[in-house]
Amino acid sequence: MLDVLLVKPNEHPRNVSIGAELEDLQQAVGGSIGASYPFADDPVAIVYNDDGKLMGLPLNRALRDENGQMYDAVAGTFLVVGLGEEDFASLPPEMAQKYEQLFHQPEAFLKLGNRLLVLPVPDESPAEKPRTKPPAEHDR
Repeated sequence: MLDVLLVKPNEHPRNVSIGAELEDLQQAVGGSIGASYPFADDPVAIVYNDDGKLMGLPLNRALRDENGQMYDAVAGTFLVVGLGEEDFASLPPEMAQKYEQLFHQPEAFLKLGNRLLVLPVPDESPAEKPRTKPPAEHDR
């Protein structure tokens, strides 16, 4: 079993345990897997659906360079996993915390011409939720 960070579109990341086999990773991301290693300083990888963009899966989170500029976006559900000697490994607790904070805020993507605008999705507070029942009517 691997302890990993599961990041779904429009949701906060969650720490989960999944099987370490290829089929387990494929099931978690909904198809054939691809891996990216955008964080050179840390022994972690992002495991994602390799066909996610082609399949039209919703964009999930932006990947940013050291200056905070977006250079890519991950489509669909992805995992943040640790790196072992030759394979994926459990994510150490301090890395899980670091990447939970990095990917904590869900993001929305808006296409403006040939540009992509990334907006944080605000958390709904109970006071902002719409009322579910109409105001009471008074009989005369």
